[in-house]
Amino acid sequence: MSGPDDEPTSFVPFLDARRRAMLAEMGVRVWAPRPPAAGPEAAPPAPVSAVPAAPVAAPVVAAAPPARPLPPATPPVIVMPAEPAATERLRPAGVAQMDWPALAGAVAGCQACGLCKTRRNTVFGVGDTAADWMIVGEAPGENEDLRGEPFVGAAGQLLDNMLRAVGRSRAGEGAQGAYIANVLKCRPPANRNPQPQEVAQCEPFLARQVALVQPKIIVAMGRFAVQSLLRTEEPIGRLRGRVHRYEGVPVIVTYHPAYLLRTPADKAKAWDDLCLAMDTADGR
Repeated sequence: MSGPDDEPTSFVPFLDARRRAMLAEMGVRVWAPRPPAAGPEAAPPAPVSAVPAAPVAAPVVAAAPPARPLPPATPPVIVMPAEPAATERLRPAGVAQMDWPALAGAVAGCQACGLCKTRRNTVFGVGDTAADWMIVGEAPGENEDLRGEPFVGAAGQLLDNMLRAVGRSRAGEGAQGAYIANVLKCRPPANRNPQPQEVAQCEPFLARQVALVQPKIIVAMGRFAVQSLLRTEEPIGRLRGRVHRYEGVPVIVTYHPAYLLRTPADKAKAWDDLCLAMDTADGR
């Protein structure tokens, strides 16, 4: 041990010399072990790098996405029954049970297709409603639209001549008469071809006319009359010369008088068709 005056021997760093002297006068020795001296084996202090350490970036905390609002509650889907098309609402009902006056009135007031907007008159039919011959044409032309009667003008005159050749007329009755009607009851604008939906709207009227007349033979004149009655796309040339059927009634196919006016060479074929119609109606 060292005395109090030996500065290195009494090692109490926080007491100054005066305080150590006072403690010595009181007979109190103050000592503490010396710190170990640095020897040759002691590891040198770690060198301090002159390059400052890179600052440690604070961890980036991704901002939470804003809360997405909840979608509004989906209202229940209520399925409403589809409304009928305008043409269905305007189509006369109960055509298959109509008598002649009701059927004529239904045709006159029909608005089932766009032809009602351009027509002047509906063209219902003409002739003996109990005739054993029925002539079915395609659609009214300008003259028919003006007069409200089928087959007038030049084509109508030729039809009258053809009927006269087989002993019939539109003014005759029974075995001397004929009932004449068209597939369409309204004229297509500018005499264009009938459209399928127009033919479909008028078919119930024609079907009821056939049912009321109850003819022995139907002569279908023109492509659209043939297609409507026979449900076929075959051309007239392939259908001629044979007996077809519509609701049990024999059907003979021939050319429309308007076509014969443009193609007079086929009048002989039309005459053959009329002869076949006579033989069929007479049961020969």
